[in-house]
Amino acid sequence: MTKRFIRGAAIAAVGALALTGCAASGAEPEAGDAATSDRTDLTIGVFNGWPEGEAVSYLWEAILEEQGYDVELEYADAGPVFAGVAGADYDVTLDGWLPMTHADYLEQFGDDLVDLGAWNEDAVLTLAVNEDAPITSIAELADNADAFGNRIVGIEPGAGLTGATQDSVIPTYGLDGMEFQTSSTPAMLAELSSALDAGENVVVTLWRPHWAYDEFAIRDLEDPEGTLGAAEGIHSIARTGFEEDYPQLTQWLQAFEMDSELLFSLENAMFNSDADASDYEDVVETWISENQEWVDSLTATA
Repeated sequence: MTKRFIRGAAIAAVGALALTGCAASGAEPEAGDAATSDRTDLTIGVFNGWPEGEAVSYLWEAILEEQGYDVELEYADAGPVFAGVAGADYDVTLDGWLPMTHADYLEQFGDDLVDLGAWNEDAVLTLAVNEDAPITSIAELADNADAFGNRIVGIEPGAGLTGATQDSVIPTYGLDGMEFQTSSTPAMLAELSSALDAGENVVVTLWRPHWAYDEFAIRDLEDPEGTLGAAEGIHSIARTGFEEDYPQLTQWLQAFEMDSELLFSLENAMFNSDADASDYEDVVETWISENQEWVDSLTATA
């Protein structure tokens, strides 16, 4: 097992404690060194095992601390993060997939959440297989279930991707006879890596953008019935009152855009190297120095 998978398991363990973190809005706003009227303490909720959100959260942590903010990243699964933002345990999360994947959370907690807009419009849910798998479409999977050990390897039970697979993919394509194995994103990636190393067929739930497409010889299965939906946007979702407490940061996040190629370069620097979680801040600082003009533009909005 690589350092990346070991690190992912450790992050998942940390996520179990995430909701015990300090409340972000229970105290009076603090005056600080930030060059704005914003309060300076900020807690960002980060989904366990979702690298695009983790990468962007580390990026904004570095940017904002340079601006004088005091930023904490708190890990949990998607459901607890949305609940935490709605309950003001976290101020914001940067990984809300809309209009489909996380729609249930927006419906459940919508009165206590503020959508600050999408920063990437290329998010896609997928079922992925090894590049030399004997099928090209989900429609062929039921007839070839034995070739894949009669199982689909999933991620966290509470993930939107898991719900879409259970509620739409499996019944639509007649996959009820296959075992749908859920646990965590790091566990899924470990299963994927092991199967590929052993030359075995494997089918996993995955999504783009994800560094796994650069790391492994895999491809997506076609979804002719559209059960996993079209491309989505990745949104910044804040608690109510965020705009009043962080007027400058609200403007920055509303204007924030990051295309997939730039995101992949950050993900690759963090996850496709020998770095582990303790190295991320240094890795991100190096990446920022290599993309300084673009990074500086993120806080140029008046």
